Amino acid sequence: MIPFENTWPYDVIMGDVYVQECPFCRKEQVLLPMKPRELVEIREGKKKLLVFPCCHHRVTLVDTDDDYLLADSPLR
Repeated sequence: MIPFENTWPYDVIMGDVYVQECPFCRKEQVLLPMKPRELVEIREGKKKLLVFPCCHHRVTLVDTDDDYLLADSPLR
């Protein structure tokens, strides 16, 4: 079972990955430093260190689906 508190919604818009709001500093419309192909790699089992460009907070992504990023630590 995936812990809901470790998930965060994302969107892919014109080849860029966005979150509507940063889970740490609450800045809106944050462009993440990753491409949609990396979402597929994470889904296939590769982990990725994600550094939010707005506040430089770091999390490790361990899985994705079509709507949510799954981190190894709580985001909510």
